[in-house]
Amino acid sequence: MTSNDFPILNAHVARWPIAGSFTISRGAKTEAVTVIAEVLQGATVGRGECAPYPRYGETPEASLSALLAMQEAVAAGLDRNALQAAMPPGAARNALDCALLDLEAKRSGRRIWDLLGRRAPEPCVTAYTISLSTPDVMAKAAAKAAHRPLLKIKLGGDGDVARIAAVREAAPQSQLIVDANEAWTEANLEANLAACTAAGVTLVEQPLPAAADEALGRIQRPLMVCADESVHDRSSLEALRGRYDAVNIKLDKTGGLTEALAMADAARALGFDIMVGCMVATSLSMAPAMLLTPLARFVDLDGPLLLADDCDHGLHYDGSLVYPPDAALWG
Repeated sequence: MTSNDFPILNAHVARWPIAGSFTISRGAKTEAVTVIAEVLQGATVGRGECAPYPRYGETPEASLSALLAMQEAVAAGLDRNALQAAMPPGAARNALDCALLDLEAKRSGRRIWDLLGRRAPEPCVTAYTISLSTPDVMAKAAAKAAHRPLLKIKLGGDGDVARIAAVREAAPQSQLIVDANEAWTEANLEANLAACTAAGVTLVEQPLPAAADEALGRIQRPLMVCADESVHDRSSLEALRGRYDAVNIKLDKTGGLTEALAMADAARALGFDIMVGCMVATSLSMAPAMLLTPLARFVDLDGPLLLADDCDHGLHYDGSLVYPPDAALWG
């Protein structure tokens, strides 16, 4: 191996304006800040992207530093299997894991799902997110998106019963899933779940705070409840039994596609349905998650649809139908 054949890891922060703003129970933002990892070997470059999340104590600067700290290990031949122990789960490891997978696929000339022995992803319906706001504003946004088959409604606690009703009236034919982002309490849980049931909502995502979700195991859940902030990687699955019916797998939480695929297999073995989720980021973040879609009951990979501009070679979206990535993008 010549010096030119040793892998070289580079990373940088990228900023992507959001079309309008994106609001959840924790606040609003007008841009998505991502960290991109690039592993160069010879003339080939593997790329991965992550979206550090403050909810988990992550920042773009810290994630960038964590990636750059791995340069020597990557140059020494660190592969994605060794990476799982070399870095903790989280956004930074996700970017590097996906970059190494992309590099492996490009150097082999094969698609990554073939290399991993996984089903090839097919075009599938993704949810489209309606940001948190007043019932009137959310109803107007839902009416504009009422042609989409699956809408994801961001909720925020007080006033959610009115929000749910307003969105349902504005989008009578769409399947609805709602995401409270930990904003409900044990006191309003059952009333909010009843409102969701009355509106024909299919699934409620993370209604209670991750550290205070015991009530979900004590009530008769009238519809499917999905864990998000309460679930990260395989180690967190067992504690969710009896409280949740589904788990939201996001690569930034699992620390990459390698763990995400293993987690999906483990979750299904435990009887959980799968949602594939994302942060607001470009198609480079969505592309690896497409490998999970054959295992998923719900797909929520609309991040690029919320941006003013996407990365080069972005995923093809036909309305709410998202297509597998071209090799020029990833994998």
